[in-house]
Amino acid sequence: MVANYKNRHWIFLVFFWSLLGMTIWAQMIEDYDFLTATIQAVLVLFCSAVLAHVLSDVILPKALKQNKMNWFAVQSVIVVLLLAFCLSLIYIVFSDSVLRSRAYPEEADLDSLHFLWLRFYGNIPSAILICGTACGLRFYQEHSVIERNHAQLQQVHLEAQIKILQDQINPHLMFNILNHIHILMQSNVQLASILLVQFSDILRYQLYECNKEYVPLHLEIKYLKDLIAVEKTRWGNELEVKSKWNIEDGQLQIVPLLLVPLIENAFKHVSRLPNEKGYVHLSCEQINHQLNFKIGNSYTEQYKIPSKSQGLGLENVKKRLAIQYPEKHQLNISKTNSDFTVTVTLDLK
Repeated sequence: MVANYKNRHWIFLVFFWSLLGMTIWAQMIEDYDFLTATIQAVLVLFCSAVLAHVLSDVILPKALKQNKMNWFAVQSVIVVLLLAFCLSLIYIVFSDSVLRSRAYPEEADLDSLHFLWLRFYGNIPSAILICGTACGLRFYQEHSVIERNHAQLQQVHLEAQIKILQDQINPHLMFNILNHIHILMQSNVQLASILLVQFSDILRYQLYECNKEYVPLHLEIKYLKDLIAVEKTRWGNELEVKSKWNIEDGQLQIVPLLLVPLIENAFKHVSRLPNEKGYVHLSCEQINHQLNFKIGNSYTEQYKIPSKSQGLGLENVKKRLAIQYPEKHQLNISKTNSDFTVTVTLDLK
């Protein structure tokens, strides 16, 4: 892409200078023979190209990098005046009194020095046009490079943000499960063994699959199912855990670990009132390219567990949705006196 852009830039430059050279030659051939007109056109084109190149390809990039555009304006005036003088000098060298009187009859009586200065002033607009065009092309190129670098920096920044948000999930989940396995090892070794096998599948997925930007939907769903199974094993009969899955195309791509904080939050903040069984209900349905994920848990402010990290999981999901699914997602949060429900809709195209 960068190579194609540079090729287009050089093609346009060659076209511009060729067109300028032919235009100058066409004007010269009206007053001079073929050889004189060609030499004069080459000299004019050479002076124009050299000075415009110095201004646009040497001075301008340096001024942009050092943010010294005021000094660049002064340098531009100097280069324009120098080019105008060169054009006038070439005209004086190749013209005679007869040609001057025919082209500029009102200035026929002037000596060469005065005629040189008059042509100098007259050539300033041409010099401005030539240098301005060259600088405009270079400025456009530099601006495109700056925009491209800015876009790359933004992409790197977003990837770093996503990595930070994603990494916030892993330690919290691992410590919870390992702590529960440690407790079960002292009371129910068989259940601890089952939990350890389930945890190994979760850990394997996080270590080997989640380093990619996108993963197949069927792998992410399997991971979520394993996570639900681990939580169901941990809570046992203390909670009613139900999950419903309907995936039509498991080869669709999804960003990894996006929905994990919602599951963690549901089990972390589920309420268990006296003489009542708490619940976590989950449904995940994929139809065409749309994924509908819904999770709800029993909830009450009266038995709400204080936590410094409360709300971080939802904020994590909101940030990742905004970064990775801009204008391709819907997030709805519903809270009543008895339940807390989060619904996420994703466009997986």
